[in-house]
Amino acid sequence: MTIGNRPPSARADGRGPLDLRPIGFQLGVQKWAEGSCLVRFGDTQVLCAATIADRVPPHLRGKGTGWVTAEYSMLPRATAERTDRESAKGRIGGRTHEIQRLIGRSLRGVVDLRRLGERTITVDCDVLQADGGTRTASITGGYVALAAALITFGMERLLVGKVAAVSVGIVDGLGYLDLDYSEDSRAEVDFNVVGTDAGTYVELQGTAEGKPFDRTSANAMLDLADAGLARLFEAQAEVLTTVRR
Repeated sequence: MTIGNRPPSARADGRGPLDLRPIGFQLGVQKWAEGSCLVRFGDTQVLCAATIADRVPPHLRGKGTGWVTAEYSMLPRATAERTDRESAKGRIGGRTHEIQRLIGRSLRGVVDLRRLGERTITVDCDVLQADGGTRTASITGGYVALAAALITFGMERLLVGKVAAVSVGIVDGLGYLDLDYSEDSRAEVDFNVVGTDAGTYVELQGTAEGKPFDRTSANAMLDLADAGLARLFEAQAEVLTTVRR
């Protein structure tokens, strides 16, 4: 038993500043999808499913290249209070549109679209439970679903890298890796980092909620994110070794 105040290096869930939340991938959760994965970042859970179709968007027809795209949605009770389905509103919200475009960009960067041919891979990401980091979990799990689909159908040669995403931030003056909602909602600085296993980046999205941050802080957060991404790549690789070809 610990008596007194929690030390500043300890988080509400007991993690240290440099710790990821418990990460899990469950493959094959949807019978009909070419590849599917339930990804867990702590209490955040996202169902990701990849579909391979022998068609491309109109602007790519006849060009001999493929396409990877994504859709993202959140179930009404994924959050503490019910949110209306966007289908009931008759339009996709700006946040949803931004996130699904980010997921699509992230996944396209690690697939050889020319060798894919005139096929489209659509990755659906449905948030079952949200506790911070739904976009980072969607990208990380979306890659696993996409890779599982390609491996299953003998097309793993089309994968030219891995992609994952993680959040970092400054909370109470300390740098934290993989923020949950309680941390994200009060962070002084919040970063989402999407990177590849080649050490390149798809997106660096950083925001100061109060005091602006300097280059030194930005570099430190990027170093922290890189460490988290390395662990995520290892976890992705481990689960994908179990995919049946």
